[in-house]
Amino acid sequence: MSVKFTAVEIISAKRDKQELSDDQIDWTIEAYTKGIIADEQMSALLMAILLNGMNNREIFRWTDAMITSGEKMNWSMLDRPTVDKHSTGGVGDKITLPLAPLVAACGAAVPQLSGRGLGHTGGTLDKLESIKGWKASISNQEMLKVIQECGAVICAAGSGLAPADKKLYALRDVTGTVQAIPLIASSIMSKKIAEGTQALILDVKTGSGAFMSDPKDAGLLARTMVDLGKRAGVETRALVTAMDVPLGLTVGNSLEIRETIEVLSGGGPSDVVELTLILANEMLDAAKVKPKVDPATALKNGAAMDVWRRMIKAQGGDLSAPLPIAREKFEVKAATSGKLLTLDALKVGVSAWRLGAGRQKQGDTLQLGAGIEIHAKPGDLVKEGQSILTLHSDETSRFDRANEALSEAFTIGLENQKINRLPLIIERIEG
Repeated sequence: MSVKFTAVEIISAKRDKQELSDDQIDWTIEAYTKGIIADEQMSALLMAILLNGMNNREIFRWTDAMITSGEKMNWSMLDRPTVDKHSTGGVGDKITLPLAPLVAACGAAVPQLSGRGLGHTGGTLDKLESIKGWKASISNQEMLKVIQECGAVICAAGSGLAPADKKLYALRDVTGTVQAIPLIASSIMSKKIAEGTQALILDVKTGSGAFMSDPKDAGLLARTMVDLGKRAGVETRALVTAMDVPLGLTVGNSLEIRETIEVLSGGGPSDVVELTLILANEMLDAAKVKPKVDPATALKNGAAMDVWRRMIKAQGGDLSAPLPIAREKFEVKAATSGKLLTLDALKVGVSAWRLGAGRQKQGDTLQLGAGIEIHAKPGDLVKEGQSILTLHSDETSRFDRANEALSEAFTIGLENQKINRLPLIIERIEG
């Protein structure tokens, strides 16, 4: 590639709150993908973008450059429409796991490219790797075969798909730049547009446990991504959903797989089931699929579970093997009786991360059994001495720091006190 610019001048321009030109953006993404721009230089640019932002033109061009860095997938050979869902991540957010097989059971094809954990939020691929033998990385041909046989696939983006994003994603996680709206929007949408899906539903989380804790910021991110999708010809909608309290009753990789299986068996926590069904109906509507069996029935009658079993087996997973269990447990108990008023998602997420459920740095090995079980949610009545949370880790030495993260993570008040919680669905955005 021609040397049009230098990394230092690009960094300096954004540091000084200047707009980057189309040529500067194209060169930056190509140069970083090819290793001409070093990680430490890109880290500086990412921080400048976090602090000084990008306008819509810059975001569109940055996204296009990331798509252009690799291949674009094509699902035209499938006999049914394709639809995908992406969540911006939260604590206990295992919705993708029951949702993909459920939507497939209702008649759409779901090519679901998922990611690893970022910061205190879990990653779908990390969770699935709790299942013995399951492979996250498969070729495009294998991906097509799984979709044709099962109707859905959950896997890692191949090395040929938006390779610029693969490098940037890992770097953002360890440089404190995950929260930048231009970087989140371009990361998600470059993969989803390159993935070639016809329709896309975005689940943008807000509340303490989300990257966008302020609902206004979450709405801005949602609108930015819907605009990016529409501009690329993808039917795109977004829901801004609550992440002030963890989703479900488990946080951590194998714990969340266990809960997923409960949901696919017709049970599971009510909030996980409710959000799964809302998103399933949105996905089917966006894909213009009129299911013979509605999603609620497909969860209850085992149709979604059948797709799940086939999908996991197709990627080498052994569902008969026991899920990893952490060696040690620690109970966090109520100091008083009353009504549980709050349960802070961020504090629970950070605690699970410290227990070994998340990475401290690139390349860390996860403790797949580590995490937190939740025994009470806001609105529940609890008694003094009752377990509110059970912490799981292979190392007892992790419990002190995990407990520190839980300082004031929950509050207990009088039985007649009102709970101040975000509604599950805060905003719906359809461009």
